[in-house]
Amino acid sequence: MDNQNNSKQSLKSIIIKTAVIFVVSYIISLLIWLFIKGYYGMAITTIASYLVSLVKGLDITEIVRNKDIISVGFIPDQYGLTQVIKTTIYIPISNYTFNAPLTFAIMAAFYPFIKRKWLYAEALAILIFVHFLFVFTLEGQKITTVMTAQGFENPGNVTIIFWEFLWGFVDNMVVRFEPFLIGAYLFLLRNSENVKKIKPEKPTQMKATKKKKATKKKR
Repeated sequence: MDNQNNSKQSLKSIIIKTAVIFVVSYIISLLIWLFIKGYYGMAITTIASYLVSLVKGLDITEIVRNKDIISVGFIPDQYGLTQVIKTTIYIPISNYTFNAPLTFAIMAAFYPFIKRKWLYAEALAILIFVHFLFVFTLEGQKITTVMTAQGFENPGNVTIIFWEFLWGFVDNMVVRFEPFLIGAYLFLLRNSENVKKIKPEKPTQMKATKKKKATKKKR
């Protein structure tokens, strides 16, 4: 009975401790995120936009942030600035970062149970990649649609469907389930540790031990 009571109390204390860490971490991360969200969104959008410009053969005319919305201007590089074919993509930062404080709180709640702390760097890398993928696919889908409508591209139905499906999948599935994905990743790998490789014994050492055993038997 005492063991059962002790196990129940320890489990209760673990649950309370985890809940407190989650709530406090969520409040702190929310306050910090409100301050840095714009800078983070600007960095993600800039990197994704330059990569899209390389893939689609475009020049970037401007990247401007107005509160929560970042506008990116593109123009086909082979036509120059004299031709009026400018395309502006508007990217609301909150559309893909609204789950970030919740994700950080879940990561903090897992901290006492994680043996390999480098797992957090991997989780952050996944989070940043998801946000990058959202901006990249959004810009790629919208630019493909606009350029096709203006007659500057003829990508075919397969390419159009690919961009629409990729952005729709990232928007509706990956970004919205971001806290669950990061939490599942940490939960599944929480007990993983770096396995040290055991070096096999050298053949000379094996032979020496065999010779010693042989001499003992003769005696």
